[in-house]
Amino acid sequence: MQISAHRWVMTEVNKPLTRETFNPETPEANEVVVEIAGCGVCHTDLGFLYDGVRTNHALPLALGHEISGRVVACGTASVSYLDSSVVIPAVIPCGSCDLCNRGMGTICRQQCMPGNDIQGGFASHITVPSSGLCVVDDASLARAGLDLADVSVLADAVTTPYQAALLADIGPGDLAIVIGVGGVGGYAVQVANAMGATVVAIDIDDDKLAQFTEFGAAMTFNAGATDNRSLKKQIGAFATDRGLRSTEWKIFECSGSAAGQATAFSLIVHGAHLAIVGFTMAKSEVRLSNLMAFHARMQGNWGCLPEYYPDALKLVLDKKIQMKPFVKQYPLDRINDVFSAAHSHELTERAILVPNT
Repeated sequence: MQISAHRWVMTEVNKPLTRETFNPETPEANEVVVEIAGCGVCHTDLGFLYDGVRTNHALPLALGHEISGRVVACGTASVSYLDSSVVIPAVIPCGSCDLCNRGMGTICRQQCMPGNDIQGGFASHITVPSSGLCVVDDASLARAGLDLADVSVLADAVTTPYQAALLADIGPGDLAIVIGVGGVGGYAVQVANAMGATVVAIDIDDDKLAQFTEFGAAMTFNAGATDNRSLKKQIGAFATDRGLRSTEWKIFECSGSAAGQATAFSLIVHGAHLAIVGFTMAKSEVRLSNLMAFHARMQGNWGCLPEYYPDALKLVLDKKIQMKPFVKQYPLDRINDVFSAAHSHELTERAILVPNT
């Protein structure tokens, strides 16, 4: 393919990403080449670069798994996607194995993740399997006041908590508790609210908490201002005042921190569902027998099945989930500055890197 393409690759842990030119691979029958509109910067990317989290693909490797763009080339079995605007799933199941056929694509053993198993989205172009691509209607996007780069974060920051909410079977009358209202947790608040739950948001940043009172949080608590036992009592009192159940709380740990995980586990009540959404390398010490005593469950959540993407996208296009207040675009050539700022917790929105024109 005669395309002028470039990407920023990781060659070593704790080393700046470096720019290289490359020729996009000619797509196989079930592949497409996507000209990237935007790629979100995720906490997982920071883990690869700064914290020694290992990638499955040998270095050098372009990171980035929150990708949107336009299909510019197709394999013979994927021609229907040509010229389509798409969001690429952050985790792409093979679609044909026994696990996929049983609706368990999130644990497909042949799955691939851009920026981990294959070259990622901090680039101008990417070659990916066409299975599971989420087609985006350009007119609907415009009516929602969004551009294609904005919805790149659908691929993880939105769909990951969306799948977690589905697994928790959230519905009207539920109390949903979101711990950590950053890049993923903020969308978890909006998702749970859109599904009819009354949402409690917990963080250690008062400014973030105040913001989410306008985007779905019925009550907020600063975890740094109280101990976990008192926090549970205060949430219980809130539930009573609102006529909500004192059992079966839906708890979403999105902070990706040991402290957040400890808080989440301390909030287990009878019949609770604890969803682990955030990632951390830190270890936590918990008494697992609490799950037995409370007849509660703890559920991991890896990515999101591609078949759920259209419904999550519809929530965005219907403005039940707001994106614009929580994202900010930067030129891709500023990748090292943006990564450094994200690692230092200096960013207030989720960064989206847009290839330079």
